[in-house]
Amino acid sequence: MIKRRDFIINSGLALGALAIAPSLAFSIKPKNIGLQLYTLREAFSKDVKGVLENVAKSGYKEVETYGFSAEKGFFGTSPKDFKKILTDSGLKATSGHYDFKSFIKDNNNDFLKASIECANVLGSEYVVVPWLEESLRSKLDDYKQIAQKVNEAAVLCKQSGLKLAYHNHDFEFKKYGDQCGYDILLKETDKKLVDFELDLYWAVRSGNDPLQLFKANPGRFTMWHVKDMDKSKVEWNTEIGEGSINFKSIFAEAKLSGMQHFFVEQETNYSPNPTDSIKTSWDYVSKNLI
Repeated sequence: MIKRRDFIINSGLALGALAIAPSLAFSIKPKNIGLQLYTLREAFSKDVKGVLENVAKSGYKEVETYGFSAEKGFFGTSPKDFKKILTDSGLKATSGHYDFKSFIKDNNNDFLKASIECANVLGSEYVVVPWLEESLRSKLDDYKQIAQKVNEAAVLCKQSGLKLAYHNHDFEFKKYGDQCGYDILLKETDKKLVDFELDLYWAVRSGNDPLQLFKANPGRFTMWHVKDMDKSKVEWNTEIGEGSINFKSIFAEAKLSGMQHFFVEQETNYSPNPTDSIKTSWDYVSKNLI
């Protein structure tokens, strides 16, 4: 029989271990596994309802949207109808990628307002800046202007009960002297308003260590793209767990990162097809990472 004194001592040791082991603390509160729908872009653009139903059957609980049009919604499906499909499938669109070009380049906030309205209809938490076209980012000073516009957009999002995040590729890490665009974005965006969605694949491919980014900017990476790198061709993706990225070490520092949501993504090199690939990735993540 375990004595009360021994139980208290052992419980205290266990709690102490959790306090110094973020990976263990993270594992006792499983996260819902999300999917960036761009992974299934070919089928999704033709069959929104069928794809969402299949995503749910594969085990995912959250999705991140892309492709929204103010006129056509999601490939002909209105935000209201999209929300119903999500609800019926047991899914939540926690986050969405929306086009910020007109807002950043032309100071036109019409599409941003439509995006915010869409995100609220879907019950999302985040509106995300997904990409910057090359003409907007030719020099370091451009990133300072982008940071200011992102701050402005974040204010509009907050006024509507939403958060704003910035999603990276590799170009943000291009050096201009001793600085890069990502340094500027992290430094000159308001920490209280702007979060970051770290694409782990692009961070690694650009020569950066996600763990070092977490240490230098604790709490700012509230979302991740979990995308693996093919072992033979770095320009290819692969199913999670099949590639070269050490996700176990990254997930072990989820608390330091500030991560609240993550989305599996795969853009290329599906085996044998996108539908099976997302299931393979879900299986690995659920069994090995959370």
